[in-house]
Amino acid sequence: MNTPITPQDLPDDALMVDVREPDEFAAGHAPNAVHIPLGDVPARVAELPETEDGSPLPIICRSGGRSGRAVQWLANQGYDIVNVDGGMKAWSAAGKQMVAESGTPEVL
Repeated sequence: MNTPITPQDLPDDALMVDVREPDEFAAGHAPNAVHIPLGDVPARVAELPETEDGSPLPIICRSGGRSGRAVQWLANQGYDIVNVDGGMKAWSAAGKQMVAESGTPEVL
């Protein structure tokens, strides 16, 4: 399994998978995040996007716990993935771009 990366290691428009719940994702997420809630990951692995440059696919949640579980499971399935250390809390704190379904983006 890859060493976690920090939000600062990623561009604002990085392709990533957000494993938070729907209400958390709707409140605020990275612009190019693909939403697959943690509980849906095993059934939706076919929907995992591939990075253009072949680098590991970042997985993010609120603080790193749920994405860590997703990363562990996906790594055991042979996927090239990496956990985003600190999750969306760290992403927001780093001043990275966020979007919301409505209103001002926030991390729930």
